[in-house]
Amino acid sequence: MALETWLTKVKKTISNSLDSAKSSIPNSRASKHNNNSNVGVLSFEIAGLMSKLLHLWNSLSDKSIIRLRDESISLEGVRKIVSNDESFLLGLACAEMAENVRVVAKSISRISKRCLDSNLQCFDEFANLGHDSHGWVLSSKDMEAKTKKMDRYVTITATLYKEMEELSTIENSLRKSFQCKEYDIQSSIKEQKIIDLQQKLFWQRQEVKYLKERSLWNRSFDMVVSMLVRSIFTILGRIKLVFGIGHGYPPSLPRSLSASATVHPTENPNACNFVSGPLKSCKPEENKDLAVRFFEFNSKLLKPPPSTLGAAALALHYSNLIIVMEKMIKSPQLVGVDARDDLYSMLPSSIRSSLRARLKGVGFSASDPVLAGEWRTALGRILGWLSPMAHNMIKWQNERSFEHQNLLPKTNVLLLQTLFFANKEKTEAAITELLVGLNYIWRFEREMTAKALFECTNFNGMLLN
Repeated sequence: MALETWLTKVKKTISNSLDSAKSSIPNSRASKHNNNSNVGVLSFEIAGLMSKLLHLWNSLSDKSIIRLRDESISLEGVRKIVSNDESFLLGLACAEMAENVRVVAKSISRISKRCLDSNLQCFDEFANLGHDSHGWVLSSKDMEAKTKKMDRYVTITATLYKEMEELSTIENSLRKSFQCKEYDIQSSIKEQKIIDLQQKLFWQRQEVKYLKERSLWNRSFDMVVSMLVRSIFTILGRIKLVFGIGHGYPPSLPRSLSASATVHPTENPNACNFVSGPLKSCKPEENKDLAVRFFEFNSKLLKPPPSTLGAAALALHYSNLIIVMEKMIKSPQLVGVDARDDLYSMLPSSIRSSLRARLKGVGFSASDPVLAGEWRTALGRILGWLSPMAHNMIKWQNERSFEHQNLLPKTNVLLLQTLFFANKEKTEAAITELLVGLNYIWRFEREMTAKALFECTNFNGMLLN
């Protein structure tokens, strides 16, 4: 009875404090306007956008661009089944980076509608055309300072999210404690538990309040969007600079700060040279039109040709198929008949036909250890360049799934490093070769196992006799 009376008093106290808090909020339009100007719960989405911008900026560093030229587009698999044309491959890399900028710009455009600054409200012009009409590109020094600031905001906002989840957990625990019907003999223990929860709740609310002040939560839309807009203009300028697109380089991004000379060398730094596909050169009068169509052009460039796995919607399926075969080739002795049948059921009709043609006339015996060793070596060479592209396809797809679309990419995998732009005929020929080799070493392992069991049985029989 005493505990119930005490709980009733606590409930009334909390209810009265909430009522007084609500009544203390001013109803003036000015106060309402100020509250609406802060990003509030949208801070978590904005932190995600900042993370993506930071990732984009880091992928355009001198070190990353040199790695792109010397490693990414030089992969054996890329050269074998995607393209051996360096300009085309660099064009795909440029187009994908520009497309990533466009996707982030669309999200920023939606948030910019809440700004008071009319220039920021018109950001959708950039999101649609990629045209900087206000000259908001930052210098490299300012951009570095901006990235450090954004990184700090992202970290604090992520911490705020965790602490708010913890606050919600404590509030639910306290609510359940109040709603629980009390027949417990140890009422003093229950009372102490509620007191501890209330104290914990108080300090957790103070922590959340402190983090809101330091994070993006209490920042205005104008301040946050201005930071995003300037960053995205600078990133786009960096893309054009690094890949040699156009000759209207902004003075705040001097050519000496980029590794573009190592990516796209040219004797004349002001020449209007392009790395990507059809963008070979342009006339001065075409520059303005090119800037307007920048996003549109790069989106079209990422559309896979008809001869590719991407166009046939088979890139992901073939990646899974290759990964399954890779596991089987590593341990053929562990592959059962059911697993072999499951693998065959994954094959499309085109590969089944070519596999039947390759296996026609092949004998049932597979007992040659030399031939088995040669097949293992050959399969290892094929998987050496084909397997990384299959794994890259899975990574690329997972990072862009609906569940992870608001998360920061964990890798720098580009679409050109996957099977998306891979030639369908060449890829299927490589897969068929893997299947033929797997068929032989699988049968070889089964025959060797059967032979060993037979000899062991005979030996045991001899011992018994």
